[in-house]
Amino acid sequence: MSIVSKNEVPGEKPMSDKEMIAEAERALADIARVRDGVGQVIFGQEAVVERTLVALLAGGHALLVGVPGLAKTKLVETLGVVLGLDARRIQFTPDLMPSDILGSEVMEQDEKGKRSFRFLPGPIFSQLLMADEINRASPRTQSALLQSMQEYHVTVAGHRHDLPAPFHVLATQNPLEQEGTYPLPEAQLDRFLMQVDILYPELEAERRILLETTGVGEAEAANVLTAERLKEIQMLIRRMPVPESVVDAILQLVRTARPGVGNPDTDRHVAWGPGPRASQALTLCARARALYDGRLAPSVDDVRALAEPVLQHRMALTFAARAEGMTVRDVIRRLVKTLD
Repeated sequence: MSIVSKNEVPGEKPMSDKEMIAEAERALADIARVRDGVGQVIFGQEAVVERTLVALLAGGHALLVGVPGLAKTKLVETLGVVLGLDARRIQFTPDLMPSDILGSEVMEQDEKGKRSFRFLPGPIFSQLLMADEINRASPRTQSALLQSMQEYHVTVAGHRHDLPAPFHVLATQNPLEQEGTYPLPEAQLDRFLMQVDILYPELEAERRILLETTGVGEAEAANVLTAERLKEIQMLIRRMPVPESVVDAILQLVRTARPGVGNPDTDRHVAWGPGPRASQALTLCARARALYDGRLAPSVDDVRALAEPVLQHRMALTFAARAEGMTVRDVIRRLVKTLD
């Protein structure tokens, strides 16, 4: 099995295999404590917790989609506490302005009467930003997040302001709301590493929710990690080796999801497909999922498991496909089967 060479940090000594294994074992122990910490508050929803943590470990952003009452807000709050991140929340509304997110400059006058502008940072200057019901804000306000999510800094009044590191956006969205909402444009959707769909809990999980959240006491999250340690794990993930077979599987999956590349099923059903950023997202998330599961290198199974959350918000169906009742998930499932 051939291996793609690891990405090394410029100016730093490359890690030996022994050092890589030692660092991975440390990271595995930390990730296990994070999983246990989240599990004390969030019951069930193992797939949702896994995918959200994979997105954060990979250093990206995630879009959480689900109907009200499925603990989307609770999950983000819990992750902020467990990971030791400075977390803030923005409730998106139609009248929210870009300055409410980014901050603004105010004029101040000192004791001598001299006037000057001072920048007051907005809630985006956090390490974990919860954009609650992001599709309820206007496109103008949504676009205020574009630069920060991709370039990790904002520009206000011509001045650049760097965001804290690490910086992650976990946005929530209610798929049922249609009136008074503004669907996210494709450019902003592409900034999200994954779209995590949150479904109704299983019977036993819902039973536990009823018993443990309606009494006098309620479980609270405890901090088990620091922001600096999270950054170290994220760098370790970028250094993990990737088998050539996994790279080939990612390229095959992403390229066959685009119309006009020779796949007749895609040409018939897909209006536009994922770009190279989808391949990057799959590579990073496959590495993160492998480490999350206790492995030192990703496999093709990781690509299969992550295909839907990584690709579904980066594709659109033709009118004919929608008329037939097809969904993007149906197309992705068919493409994943070609990897067998």
